[in-house]
Amino acid sequence: MAAVIAGAGLLQPDRATGATPAPEPAKGPRAAAPDAHAAAYPLDCKGAPHLVTATAEGDLDGDDRPETVAAVRCDAGSGTPPHAIYVLTREAAPGAPPRVVATLLDPAQRRTATDLTVRDRVVTASLLGYSSPSVPRYSPDVKQFAKWRWTGGKFRQELTDSTAGRV
Repeated sequence: MAAVIAGAGLLQPDRATGATPAPEPAKGPRAAAPDAHAAAYPLDCKGAPHLVTATAEGDLDGDDRPETVAAVRCDAGSGTPPHAIYVLTREAAPGAPPRVVATLLDPAQRRTATDLTVRDRVVTASLLGYSSPSVPRYSPDVKQFAKWRWTGGKFRQELTDSTAGRV
């Protein structure tokens, strides 16, 4: 027992210096994603205003600056106008409006976008459409699940027919 007490006396903690370890360097505040409502969209609404129906934010190209993905349609007042999906980036000049850098869904495809998300640098949306001109515009009968991923300097799209259960 005496040997244990003597050995414990030889093992002493390091001298206290009163200093605390240096904190990890802060990465700084995260840049804000562009405001989808402040952008000018290349969507011809024949005089009607644009309506942003959904947005999602995330760093899509890996540059540590978030982009905004916006689903936009003409605010026609009736019917089901098709959506366009745009990717916005923040301009370098302070106070400048966001800039559209990519069109993921062209309104000429005549689809309605729902469930817009950004996760793990991938944009996803459900796209509703019509199998023929005889299908009433209030009752889409085609549903697809779309993914867009930034690859090789551009967005690549993958479509899956959600009625086949491969979502």
